[in-house]
Amino acid sequence: MAKRQLNRRQEWRIQKIQDERAARAAKRAERAEEDLEGGDLGPEQTGLVIAHFGVTVEVEGDDGARVRCNLRANLPALVTGDRVVWRAGKQNNGVIVAQLPRSSELCRPNAHGQLKPVAANVDQLLVVIAPRPEPHANLIDRYLVAAEHAGIPPLLLLNKADLIDDSNATKLDALLTIYRELGYPVLEVSAHNGLAMEQLYAALDGHISVFVGQSGVGKSSLVNKLLPGEDTRVGDLSQATGKGTHTTTTARLFHFPSGGDLIDSPGIREFALAHIERADVEAGFIEFRDLLGCCRFRDCKHEREPGCALLQALENGAVSQQRMDSYRHILSSLPEKTY
Repeated sequence: MAKRQLNRRQEWRIQKIQDERAARAAKRAERAEEDLEGGDLGPEQTGLVIAHFGVTVEVEGDDGARVRCNLRANLPALVTGDRVVWRAGKQNNGVIVAQLPRSSELCRPNAHGQLKPVAANVDQLLVVIAPRPEPHANLIDRYLVAAEHAGIPPLLLLNKADLIDDSNATKLDALLTIYRELGYPVLEVSAHNGLAMEQLYAALDGHISVFVGQSGVGKSSLVNKLLPGEDTRVGDLSQATGKGTHTTTTARLFHFPSGGDLIDSPGIREFALAHIERADVEAGFIEFRDLLGCCRFRDCKHEREPGCALLQALENGAVSQQRMDSYRHILSSLPEKTY
């Protein structure tokens, strides 16, 4: 069924309702803060946001205790991974009074095209794929472009390696070989039978990592394997579409016993890049970097222009056809203003 188109008045009414709900939520948070203030808050201390629940967040103090906190009205939106300054109340609650600077943030546009952070202070992005649902280079490249744009090093993680067989082994190997040759780290694991999980632990140790990837690739299963007892919900592949069903509903941060943290973010089937421009896409394809600026024409679109450095690299094999196709597909999906 086609998505129903809303007229401008309907869109205005929906936005008005959302704004009113947000205002009411803010008033409730303000009243809760006033109650805490009246109850004599403790001294300021630092903490880590480990989960977000609407107008409140769960904060882990430096002593490891976890407290549900309200946010002061003048604070920006917080996300999992944020470092904050907070004050404790007397009933296992508290108030966040300041946000500490972020070293990085992972963002994606929301349904209205507005850029929204989904995780903070991440230093490693694990792009999870699997033999089923079948991985597509274009989706992988979207994640890699987003990682390069955010300045977060990526690791390509093939989960469900136990499902590799004669029907898909050749295609998967050809896909992953391209990324290995580009210098991206690639790890093949299986949450089902434990294949190479020790190598995955080692790759996660000492980092704040985020798993991203389409639904059904086994992100929740990996969390359950890496962190027994957390019991992250696992969804089966849809019988109708072959795609995964969404299970994670809020981003949550987990600690590994040996060191390092994992932010498990809600599954998304397609990573939109509407917030970046053409130059950012080009910079996100790391094999293009030495070629950019070398075309005969300054405004070269890398399509059919004579003297195009990228087309020459494609012809001599320095750039793969798969990656060039992804680059063009991503560009075609960007708003016209970015051209």
